Parts: sequence; C-alpha cells; structure tokens
Amino acid sequence: MTQRIRTRFAPSPTGFLHIGGARTALFSWAFARHHGGDFILRIEDTDVARSSAEKVQGILDSMAWLGLEWDEGPFYQMQRMDRYREVIAQMLRAGTAYYCYMQPEELEELREAQRARGEKPRYDGRWRSEPGKALPQPPAGVSPVVRFRNPRDGKVAWNDTVKGLIEFDNAELDDLIIARPDGTPTYNFCVVVDDWDMRITHVLRGDDHVNNTPRQINILRALGAEVPQYGHLSMILGPDGQKLSKRHGAVSVMQYDEEGYLPEAVVNYLGRLGWSHGDDEVFSREQFVEWFDLDHITPSAAQFDFDKLGWLNGLYIRKLAPEALAEKLAPRLAARGLETAGGPALEAVVALYRERVNTLVELADSVAAYYLAPTPPEDLLEQHLSDAAKSALASLRKRLATCEWEQANLNAAIKQTCSEFGLKMPQVAIPLRVALLGVTQTPSIDAVLGVFGREHVLARLDVALA
Repeated sequence: MTQRIRTRFAPSPTGFLHIGGARTALFSWAFARHHGGDFILRIEDTDVARSSAEKVQGILDSMAWLGLEWDEGPFYQMQRMDRYREVIAQMLRAGTAYYCYMQPEELEELREAQRARGEKPRYDGRWRSEPGKALPQPPAGVSPVVRFRNPRDGKVAWNDTVKGLIEFDNAELDDLIIARPDGTPTYNFCVVVDDWDMRITHVLRGDDHVNNTPRQINILRALGAEVPQYGHLSMILGPDGQKLSKRHGAVSVMQYDEEGYLPEAVVNYLGRLGWSHGDDEVFSREQFVEWFDLDHITPSAAQFDFDKLGWLNGLYIRKLAPEALAEKLAPRLAARGLETAGGPALEAVVALYRERVNTLVELADSVAAYYLAPTPPEDLLEQHLSDAAKSALASLRKRLATCEWEQANLNAAIKQTCSEFGLKMPQVAIPLRVALLGVTQTPSIDAVLGVFGREHVLARLDVALA
C-alpha cells in the first residue's frame, strides 16, 4: 500500500475493556504494525453520565497489559467539542445540515402514526428546506437540533474488508441528528470528524456498527473528506453459542490477569479468534504482526473456548524459564501474605509444577504449601499418619539427616525405609507428602525433598512426628 496506514481503536469508557473490544484493538494494532503505519487510541467519552476516570484507566491498563502500545493519543472527545461545533457551523453554512425544531413528543407521534400504517418509523424531513418548499415559522423558545441533510436518492455502498459488498438505499436513511438542542454533537458525528481529522485509513470495529457506517460515509462525503476502508468484525459467542456475556467471561481484560493468564497467551488466543494463518495455533506477537492481514478474517461469528485458552496459557507458562516464572509468581504469593525469602528457592519449586498447571493461579495454589506450615485436615492425618506410618517416617528422618542431599540418594533413602518396614513406595511417600505439605499428591517425592532442602524437611518432619 502506498498510503500510510492509520488505524484507530475508539472505546467508550462506560465499562471496562472486555475481550471483544480487546480483539478489535489487537486487529487494528496488528494491521498498523504490519504495514509500518500508525495506531491511534481515542477515548469516546461523550456519554458523561456513564463515563468515569476509573473506567478510562481500566482501558489504558488493559491495553498496556496486552502490549498494544499506541502511536498517538489517547485523544478524548470531550476535549474536542470546539472542533465539532466548528464543523457543524461549516455544514450549516454549506447547507449540508439544517436546524430542526421538531419536539421529541412530535417525533414520537409521527412514528406512532407511521407504525400504525405499517411504515418504517422515521423523521419526515419537515424542517428540511427544498426548492419551492415553505418551512414553518420556528417556534418561540424552542432550541433546535441540527440534522444532517442525507442524500435522498441513490445508494451508499462500501466493500467491507470482512463482509464484502454492503449497500444501503439512501431513501432508507433519514436525516440524522448531529447536534442536540444544547449544541452538543452526537456520537455518529463526532466519530466522523475524528476519523477525518486523524486521517484514519482503515476502521476495524464490531459488526454492531454496520448500520452506522452508511450515515458516517455520507457525512464524510458531504465534508469532502476521504472515506476510510471499513471492516466489521463478527461478534464473539460463548461456549453455548450465545452472545458472549459476563457469565462466559466478557469481563474486564484485567480479570484475565487476576485469573492467572499471561498476556502473551491471551494475545495469541485472540489472534486466532476469527482470523487464521493456515493451521498455525501457537505464534508469537512478532509472528502475528508479520502474518496479519484482512483477507483471512472470517465473517462468521467466533466461539470463545475457555479450555483452549487454558491449554494455550499452559504452553506459554511452560515456555518460561523457571526464573522468569518465579518472578511473575512472587507478587501473587506476596498478595496471599506468603514470604518466600526464608523458604525453598521459588524457581526450583515452580520448575516442579509448571508442567501440571494452566494458570498462574493454579501454580500459586500448588506452591503455596512450600511457604506455609502444613495444616492437613484431621481425616487426612488419621488416614495417612498412623502409628506405623510415623514409625517409618521417623526411620526415614534419620537417613535424611545424614545422607548426601542428591535426588538419587533421597530416593534410595525412601526405598531403604520401605524395605525396612515391608512397605510399598506409596505407603511411605503419601504420609511423607502429608507431613511436608498437607497434601497427598505432588510431583515425584524425591524431587520435592530435593527442592525443600534438608533443613526444611527435617523441621517439618519433627512437627508431624511430635
């Protein structure tokens, strides 16, 4: 492409950034990066009653967590009101917009009458000037809205980069309100001016915006502005085939962080949610940018699969070196009030468990016991720490106090204890797990002993055998 690509992501801070919005942001970001273009962040905060600084910050934090850095912005629509009013004034002078004094109750009466006749309810253009048409006298004390003079004839069409050719009859589009009685501009108008001023070349957004697009194209043409290429992404469905909702996981992106997902895994998963590169399932952010195009976005709805996200997250956890994984896990353990400095090396512990988990929360659950005094329930103690088991553990403790602390030697010490008491390995290993960690299942018990270290093992055995 010879034209410099400029994309934008324009969330409304009336809620937190959810997974559908994150995918839109990712695709817009990746397309700009693929072409060496610019990615603009715009905050559409004109819904003052529902917008808040907290929600804005939530959006910014989510973008940063996903690694979707922007080149320009964030721009805030509420800070651009003078510009919108300036353009509206230009349109009024040019005759591409006009004042309408119709009151809301009049409009509702009109729509009721149209519905009663089986017609599509719409504004009838009574305040739109036409050759030979006499307009009513503006009523005293009424503040008018401003309407866009939409073309009456022909069609508005665009080649949607996701859905293909889409067209609307202009006769089906009534004259859109672009400014309210108090002079504040409306959403569809602000979007048009923003895209024009910010020189946006490609707009990727959800397909709930399809009906807005013909109106926005007509306003852009009335302004003599370049029309971007539009691509409307199909919705994301939950596992049950219904629209993704909070019960499925349509929550703040940052909740995925809280639940122990890695941003790399979430980006990888979102990249495959409605887009494909052959059969590739696992790819880095850099590969995604290199491969991303608009031709392979599917126009059909994508289905969110939590099992697949978990599987993918597990792969990314296992890709991390133990040191890097320990660094990510340490704050989560600290948030639980656990101090790791005096315990076994965290990187050694996570190396034992990273093959067994799919989230950092699961990993934290698994390793927490290494930094807590074990508190197994009474029934577990009664079942596994019988007098016979304690006798075997007491003998094992003597061996562990003097043996060389290598995994092979630790294994040998356990086997010798089994032989001494005529027990099978689980009959010693399970009581030992309960004594050390308060659980019956762990990785290989000699590996557990190895990472715990002699001092911690003997101290915990002393407590269990007391």
